[in-house]
Amino acid sequence: MLAAASPTRPNREDAVDSAPDPWPPATPGLLRLPSGRLVRGRALMRPLPPGPTPHFGLYLLARRPRPVPWEHVWLRWPDFRLPADRAAARAALHDAWSRARAERVEIACRGGRGRTGTALACLAVLDGVPSREAVAYVREHYSPRAVETPWQRSYVAAFG
Repeated sequence: MLAAASPTRPNREDAVDSAPDPWPPATPGLLRLPSGRLVRGRALMRPLPPGPTPHFGLYLLARRPRPVPWEHVWLRWPDFRLPADRAAARAALHDAWSRARAERVEIACRGGRGRTGTALACLAVLDGVPSREAVAYVREHYSPRAVETPWQRSYVAAFG
């Protein structure tokens, strides 16, 4: 089974908000990493928030997400679990972190807490937060309920 889909690139005429400007500071779900990179976390079960759209999305779901008009990657990641393909997850997370330097990046799962929080904590590790402190960092700066399970916390701790 395919654990990660290759990036999906929209046609030029379908591109939305293609200017490389950052997320506005009041963007809901915005996490500022220590380097200043901004990443939006969100719940896919809720409507798309108003404001600019992402340039790139990383979607963490058991099943392929609905199409979006921006470039995105889907990782097979069941609810309350860990990514099906750990190597693909590491590569996708590193790509999202790299892109966040100059692009609007969003990371999302169905509820926006467990898988999204876990991925954001991994981005915090890539950004220099010690792996044992990354969950606390994301809970303080994104959502107090981020990273829901003990194995998600262990995944982040081992990510570094």
